Amino acid sequence: MTESLDDTALDRLFRTARTRNGWTDRPVAEALLRQVYDLAKMGPTSANVSPARFVFVASAAAKARLAPHLSNTNRPKALAAPVCAIVAFDLDFAQRIPELFPNNPGAQAWFADPKVAEVTAFRNGSLQGAYLMLAARALGLDCGPMSGFSQSGLDAEFFAGTSWRSNFLCSLGYGSDENLFPRNPRLAFEDACRVL
Repeated sequence: MTESLDDTALDRLFRTARTRNGWTDRPVAEALLRQVYDLAKMGPTSANVSPARFVFVASAAAKARLAPHLSNTNRPKALAAPVCAIVAFDLDFAQRIPELFPNNPGAQAWFADPKVAEVTAFRNGSLQGAYLMLAARALGLDCGPMSGFSQSGLDAEFFAGTSWRSNFLCSLGYGSDENLFPRNPRLAFEDACRVL
């Protein structure tokens, strides 16, 4: 990897990509969601633990289950999107380490402490959620990541009896300019970075 992506790719991923609040009615096929995941899963995680789990809420029935757990601000835009992804993490991710990290299956023991497992799952699941958004953008989709939901309510609705926990939500689809805010400023390198 010695060459940079061209400006068109960098724009699509970062510079001109925007958080969408409005959506067209163009559907998102399951085959495309599978392509998004197949790219996102290639991003690195600690010891390849891969704790992220994704629920793609696309049907009217699933959206009806999601709706009561969304904030008043997020409900309309999340439900208008063709898909709202629940980005979650699996607290029992370590069970898959012998499969995912075969060069050291004993690494499973590193996460025996539930607190270590939870921190690891949250951190790496968050990374994978970001990879999912970049993969979606790379494949031509727009994203609308958000908090603003009842985590306990959503987990009870979608993950009862499992070791999965929600992290954040991300609408996926083909965005419109409806309710598109001007781009907000970002911190300068000098304000956010140190080179030691």
